[in-house]
Amino acid sequence: MKKIIALLLAVVMVAALFAGCTDDKKPTDPATDAPTEAPTEAPTDEATEPGEIVELHWYMVGNKQPDNYDAWKANLDKYLEEKIGVHLDVHIIGWDAWDNTRSTMINTNEPFDIMFTNMGTFASDVRTGAFATIDELAEVAPELYNFIPADYWDACKINGSLYAVPTYKDSSITEYFVYDKALVEEVYPDYANVHDLAGVTEILKAMKEKTGSAPFILNNNGLDAIMGNKYDGIGAGLPALGVSYFGDEAKVVSVFEQEDVMNELKIVYQWMQDGLINEDAAILGEAPNYRPAFVAQGWSYAAVSTWGPNMGVDAVAVQFGDTVLSNDSVQGSMNCISASSEHKVEALKLLELVNTDSYVRDALYFGLEGDNFEYTAEGRVHKNTEKTWDMAGYTQGSFFTVTMLDTEEVNQWDEVKALNAAATGSPALGFVFDTTNVTDQLANCTEIWKRYKSELLTGTIEPEAAVAEMMEEMRAAGFDEIVTEAQTQIDAWKNA
Repeated sequence: MKKIIALLLAVVMVAALFAGCTDDKKPTDPATDAPTEAPTEAPTDEATEPGEIVELHWYMVGNKQPDNYDAWKANLDKYLEEKIGVHLDVHIIGWDAWDNTRSTMINTNEPFDIMFTNMGTFASDVRTGAFATIDELAEVAPELYNFIPADYWDACKINGSLYAVPTYKDSSITEYFVYDKALVEEVYPDYANVHDLAGVTEILKAMKEKTGSAPFILNNNGLDAIMGNKYDGIGAGLPALGVSYFGDEAKVVSVFEQEDVMNELKIVYQWMQDGLINEDAAILGEAPNYRPAFVAQGWSYAAVSTWGPNMGVDAVAVQFGDTVLSNDSVQGSMNCISASSEHKVEALKLLELVNTDSYVRDALYFGLEGDNFEYTAEGRVHKNTEKTWDMAGYTQGSFFTVTMLDTEEVNQWDEVKALNAAATGSPALGFVFDTTNVTDQLANCTEIWKRYKSELLTGTIEPEAAVAEMMEEMRAAGFDEIVTEAQTQIDAWKNA
């Protein structure tokens, strides 16, 4: 108890660090950094009485509240109480209800301490003043601050202030050619040394000759890796616009008119002409489970853990292009602290434990020890396959502190961490595009893109003519205005 009292007294003292983390943080215009409302007096965290246990409320998306939630909570609360003097109440909102529930909570200022968020709503919610700044992170939660690389923190900043803890996991983007292992080894033994579309052509031809059918199976989403591992879309939601990952220029360009993208579109078109892609790709809603060859985002061990088992065969994966890092890739999963939370310091210390303490991380990721899983004598996790755990692991914290399963031969998270470390960061990392001035133009160009996307990215239409036609329509709808607005904001951001 003395340890808890001492810790809570320390928490009260450090709460002063968050004096600017509540309603005094005005929504600002990202382009000008100007407040959008009058300043208010800065409230501080309410002091926690010595010996008082704080109950933190964390909202996240998932399947549903676990059936054994009460027992799970009681077990974890004992540990958290001893560690940092808190209890945790997790609220799981179903996938279908999440968007509306999250929006209602933000807009009506319903109370919460921590909330999962992502790139879709993060910036707009920051502008409304929903989330607290956590610029004092290094002082309040130094272990967490040092655990996550600086680039990832940068990707969660708006106007230079930090508003979220990124879920440090497969936060970079790496694309892979995935093959049926037995087939590719038989027809093209040197497949592992082929890392680009042009080289893969010979592999696909050999596969087709062996099987008599198109080996590269696409659905109507097409091969979006053509743009995704070359150009950062800067959060615009329009793949026709982006900034090259390579170099520090941060110049906004028309992506499909760039030589590197056009060359790959031509290759995919030729594949379709040669019968290497399924003819119904542009209208196929869902690809079949078995595909002799395809492209997927992830890491190579996923061929063993996921892609192969999903196909019912052994699979292998070969990297396609470079590993890249952008705001969008990092902001796929973050957790923010409410601007009106009375326990910001405790909430940040909880997120520190979630990301750095394997016992806490395993509890959120696997469930209740003794029910959903057991620790083995070797320190691995043995899952009870007869029990389900309905929380979504990717919403919570780092994958790199999750304990290995006893069924795994290697720690796949080591590979993911290495990919993250080797990633090429976008020159626009940390930049947030405020689309307010070009909302209509973006909406119109996005609708045009949707009409061309399926046929263009599946090789169904000749790309040079199709891109010329598409861009003519987009420019008539204001595409160049979007580029100018984005470039102006990027230049101002770089100068600042």
